[in-house]
Amino acid sequence: MRGEHHVRIRLLGPIDVVVDGTPRPVRGLRRKAVLAVLALHHGHVVSVPRLVDSVWRDNERPPAANTVQSHVSHLRQVLGSRTAILSRPPGYLLDAGTGGIDVEEAERLIRQGTRSDDSAAAARHLRGALELWRGPALQDVAGLTWLEGQAERLNQLRSQAVRALLEVRLDLGEHAALVRDLEQLAGEHPLDEQIHAQLMLALYRSGRQADALAVFRRLRSALAGDLGIDPTLALRELEARMLRHDPDLRPAPPAAPITVTRPPLPAPAQLPLEVRGFAGREPQLAGLDAVLAQLNGPSPTALVVVLSGSAGVGKTTLAVHWARRVAGEFPDGQLYVNLRGYDPSGRVTSSADAVRGFLDALGVPPQRMPIGADAQAALFRGLLAGRRMLVVLDNARDAAQIRPLLPGAPRCLVVITSRDQLVGLVAIEGAYPMTLGLLTNDESRQLLAFRLGADRIAAEPRAADEIGTRCARLPLALVVVAARAATHPRFTLRALAGELGDSRERLDALAGADLVADVRAVFSWSYNTLTPEGARVFRLLGLHQGPDVSPAAAASLAGLAVAETRNLLRELARAHLIDEHTPDRYVFHDLLRAYAAELAGHKDSTQQRDAAIRRTLDHYLRTAYRAAVVLNPHRDPIVLPPPEPGATPEDCTDHHAAMGWFSTEHAVLIAALHQAFLQGLDHHAWALAWTTHTYFNRRGRWHDWSVVWQVGVEAATRLADPNARAIAHRGLSWAQVKLGRHEDATVHLLHALGLWAEAGDPVGQADVHLDLGRGLAIQGRFAEAMHHARQALDLYEEAGHHDGLALALNNLGMACVELGDHERGLTCCRESLVLHQKAGNRDGEAGAWDSLGYAYHHLGDHAAAIDGYQRALDLYRDLGDRYEIAATLANLGDSRHAVGDLADARELWREAVSILDELDHPDADHLRAKLRADSSRA
Repeated sequence: MRGEHHVRIRLLGPIDVVVDGTPRPVRGLRRKAVLAVLALHHGHVVSVPRLVDSVWRDNERPPAANTVQSHVSHLRQVLGSRTAILSRPPGYLLDAGTGGIDVEEAERLIRQGTRSDDSAAAARHLRGALELWRGPALQDVAGLTWLEGQAERLNQLRSQAVRALLEVRLDLGEHAALVRDLEQLAGEHPLDEQIHAQLMLALYRSGRQADALAVFRRLRSALAGDLGIDPTLALRELEARMLRHDPDLRPAPPAAPITVTRPPLPAPAQLPLEVRGFAGREPQLAGLDAVLAQLNGPSPTALVVVLSGSAGVGKTTLAVHWARRVAGEFPDGQLYVNLRGYDPSGRVTSSADAVRGFLDALGVPPQRMPIGADAQAALFRGLLAGRRMLVVLDNARDAAQIRPLLPGAPRCLVVITSRDQLVGLVAIEGAYPMTLGLLTNDESRQLLAFRLGADRIAAEPRAADEIGTRCARLPLALVVVAARAATHPRFTLRALAGELGDSRERLDALAGADLVADVRAVFSWSYNTLTPEGARVFRLLGLHQGPDVSPAAAASLAGLAVAETRNLLRELARAHLIDEHTPDRYVFHDLLRAYAAELAGHKDSTQQRDAAIRRTLDHYLRTAYRAAVVLNPHRDPIVLPPPEPGATPEDCTDHHAAMGWFSTEHAVLIAALHQAFLQGLDHHAWALAWTTHTYFNRRGRWHDWSVVWQVGVEAATRLADPNARAIAHRGLSWAQVKLGRHEDATVHLLHALGLWAEAGDPVGQADVHLDLGRGLAIQGRFAEAMHHARQALDLYEEAGHHDGLALALNNLGMACVELGDHERGLTCCRESLVLHQKAGNRDGEAGAWDSLGYAYHHLGDHAAAIDGYQRALDLYRDLGDRYEIAATLANLGDSRHAVGDLADARELWREAVSILDELDHPDADHLRAKLRADSSRA
């Protein structure tokens, strides 16, 4: 800040301003937040939309147009200068001068401390940085979404500084003085191996070898008892070195120069293989180099580059080539993810999945992974703080997919590739846009020379140029031509160019810049080498909408035997028209998929194409139905549409096979459901939603569950089938409850109730009352839940529906227990148990035993609770119901814990976590947190 006042903006604790040594309070949550956002972008323009997004929560009403301006005006008064915050379209820029913000000063000191080879100087820098913290960073505003991530980043930075200072003090020989501090930290973090290693070293160097070894034994016991793991190899080696009195563990002589040796930070190297024969793109490479040069200047946020262009133009090739060329500039690592923004299946890689992959690469162990996407994104940003890293986000769909993946660290560079220009990132985040066009004629010839050799191109320069022109100088088309030329060295380039021009399968060129026709001609070379049967399968695969396909599904698509189809798929893979990306799973490139579909449109009749689609949908529907019945045999069955001749559904004979099939095919099933709906095959669409119900529930895929039932509701509505509509509304309500959308769930249940009431269906009405009661119980509204359980009970009795009657009694019993009527609750649960046993419903019997265990647990009769849970567990193990096994193990662990069997309880919880992790179920995170909390209390 220029002027006569010395201003200090303090964010490392309560937010305030110090002017000429006098603190000046900043009043109001929003005003503090605006100041914090501007300070964290010091020296850079922050747009008004970015300020609003950072300061106001998504569920809050947007502020009035002049609200931000009013806050800025007040902040200028607090700072004592109108030039402190400058108006710069499209927002504002804070100019606090050098040293005007405590965060920048802390980051500077920590960088100096961690880079210095002089231990004494490093200690001074790190102590100076830590003295700047007056409490949790951004203490007043840490609850706001964007600032929450920044607060976590800064607090993580402080933790790193504390650990670095401890290490430096060890190097300085302060062993005895460190022992007390390290013992306190070890008590606060009983499972932290780094702190315990430092404590062991401090004790050993203080002449207390026995105490050092005792620390190791205590840690080993704690890790085994609480987490079921051993210490790391490095810690075990440290113990061994102490036992053999390794002289290298002794402190350096006082007169010797003291230097710091620190282990390198994890440095992931995720960049994919570079394509051989990169050509051209000099302006874009120079532009990327220019952005990299800016990274060495002052920048409060990561720098972002957007490489945009059409499909096949070489965006990924350029990004990977440049990233590999400059990888040495990023010693802390390079991260890469394919976001599949334009994958033909429409199944985009979610931001949450991308962040989780990055955290895995950065070495975050599963047991320390935070719960929730926002917390994981915040941890990702925190881990990148102070590191110089390159992040390549390939094939992005839109700005919303990208934003959670952007680090805030000032030494990071992000390169994004996309077919979309991502204007939002350019406008709000200040990303650098670069558009990638077609190759020049010289670049096309250069690419061919790299692939075929300069001599071959020099021998036929005109033919090489003609190939470039007829491939529209599109890199994807050029490399396919080069592959054909390389595998046929006797073919002249002139002959190859002639094939491009004379191909009978070549479609008319489209107007404007659409160059797909030339690519189709290139693809036709491989297609024309296929057998007639292989060519037909290739064409029909273009009608398949899933991300990949199995031989069994492809067999139904083509109406052939599975063995014959598998051989044809291998033929296509040899021709590089499809790729076997995992055993017996085949994928398409999106342009090849479009080419195959268009060939089908020309060579196969409408009737043939429609029949192939129906066979495919029948394959998935009938296999999914069989698997769904295996997972839950006591659901009321539905009527499937008549089968198309030639479909050959797969068998799923047991729970493991059924769950495995759904795990492999669930993304394909979602695509098939959408395809059925768009084709007007509404019976298939809503029935497919029904088949996925149990799987999505048990795997915790609540969002996918909601999506399929939303389509199911629309399809059932178009069918004008009241029963199907009611089933679909009820199914959607289950997903909404899991997502916490209880009001929406109630709306759908009331729709279903009205439809079944109008149809005079007492069982359907009872089902709805059962679900209404369950939803109310989840919300803690047990009296209302009891009312609906009783209504369900009456309706099931009227219809003589024994399975439903048993379920209603169980729900009624649970409500009674929660309301304190324990005897009535036990009576209902026992009656439910008897009915399930008479019906031979072992699944229901297991649920009743589990409810009895719950009731006894809350009565304090833990012996009876353990008996009930154990009986339920035995049944669920026989049934192979993995989710219910895990849930019952967790409950049994609670009862074991209540009677003081702590070791057994933790073992049961750990087994439950292991199963839930296998199922990728979110309950694992909750149970893991319980294990950690219990360990910290021990």
